[in-house]
Amino acid sequence: MALSRRDVLILGGVGLAAATAGAIVAPRLLGSRSEAAALKAARFADLQGKLHGIEEWHGKVLLCNFWATWCPPCREEIPLLESERSRLSSKGLEVVGIAVDSASNVIEFTKETKISYPVLVADASAVELMRKLGNPSGALPYTVFLDRDGAVVGHKLGALHQPELARVLGDLLRS
Repeated sequence: MALSRRDVLILGGVGLAAATAGAIVAPRLLGSRSEAAALKAARFADLQGKLHGIEEWHGKVLLCNFWATWCPPCREEIPLLESERSRLSSKGLEVVGIAVDSASNVIEFTKETKISYPVLVADASAVELMRKLGNPSGALPYTVFLDRDGAVVGHKLGALHQPELARVLGDLLRS
């Protein structure tokens, strides 16, 4: 059975639409997977030198906050992170601070500033990791949100603020 010119044009249009949709959607889906894979592959030392990976918090909504002791906006958002973790930990939230700094600076800082959430220390390779996670400038603070399955579901470059953080966490904790 021969196809009419009209049928060929319709099928061609459908094929083009499907290819375009795939070109738009696939990088987003694959990007999220590759971001999560890069973060899951990373290992960071805690303040006692023990290595940790984010898979330790699988099943929780995870807020990974990249920060440094020398970064004023990073320091300013710590009380907000503390507050939200305290308020929402029973609903499944965990905050993990990943300091892109020297261990000695972080240890000294945490003696002065009580931080109850896990604090890990990253070396300079964390800047490349942040780039893979959607932060091309490598600037701080940078926050990555993961759902309970460990998928990267959001990013925020710059200091977090309570209204936006409450909205994002509320959406994640409901799912």
